[in-house]
Amino acid sequence: MHFDLADLRLFIHIAEAPSLTQGARRAFLSPAAASARIKALEGQLGSRLLYRDNRGVELTPAGQRLLQHARLIMRQVDYLKSEFTDYGAEAAGHIRIFANTTAVTEFLPEVLAGFLADRPGVTVDLQERLSRDIVRGVLDGSTDLGIIAGPVQAPGLQVLHFSTDRLVLAVPVGHELAARERVKLHDTLAFQHIGLHEGSTLLSFLRERVEHLGEQLSLRIQVSSFEAVCRMIEAGVGIGIIPESAARRHSRTMRLAVVELDEPWAVRERSILVRELEALPGSIRALIATLRQEPDPAR
Repeated sequence: MHFDLADLRLFIHIAEAPSLTQGARRAFLSPAAASARIKALEGQLGSRLLYRDNRGVELTPAGQRLLQHARLIMRQVDYLKSEFTDYGAEAAGHIRIFANTTAVTEFLPEVLAGFLADRPGVTVDLQERLSRDIVRGVLDGSTDLGIIAGPVQAPGLQVLHFSTDRLVLAVPVGHELAARERVKLHDTLAFQHIGLHEGSTLLSFLRERVEHLGEQLSLRIQVSSFEAVCRMIEAGVGIGIIPESAARRHSRTMRLAVVELDEPWAVRERSILVRELEALPGSIRALIATLRQEPDPAR
């Protein structure tokens, strides 16, 4: 059985579009030519890969399996290309990262700024994702590496610890909880919270913990960054649970009180997820080494 790499890349484009016309455009083919290639691929595999209708395409179970393998194959091809460039193994290539909210907003921008400044041939696609999507993305090859906090259920992946993340309660100075040394999550639920945007990893995590208590999280407003959360808290709009690194930093310029959360899940280990470290190209291994050598942002 012979696979044409161009056909596999075309199939990925169509699956991610998800439209044959849009996928063909990304592959610089006409829809008719793309359709003929997909039909030939289906004939070679002896399986239907796509359901087609006027709304677009949907992958069949066989198509889902092929997509997973095709992504891994094409990513390895890209790794091979990046290893043989004029820049050298560590100085070129494209890196896709799926990461949680804290990583995307708190420490990765600074880490990546220094890393990319030293490597003009490297490009990065950084996407904020939920924990389960981060694990799935690394497993199916849709991302090179994942950055996650908390317990990890990821059989088949390498889990590389690199720092510790602590969640704390931030309240306005003078708030009735400000005098407490530590609080339980339940103690905070009588007050309105300031939350991050829908789809953020931290908000999803907190909702799960609140639901576990049989309660509901009362959100007064949702904002897009920890700085915005802290500004709302300083103004007396509500209280919020955020990473200690963000709370301590913003408390230096805002009137905030930081209270320890007395919960076993408040301290979360940060980890990098990869399929196989030694199989990654030099640029990705160099980024992982940089992350693991960085001082802990929570300290």
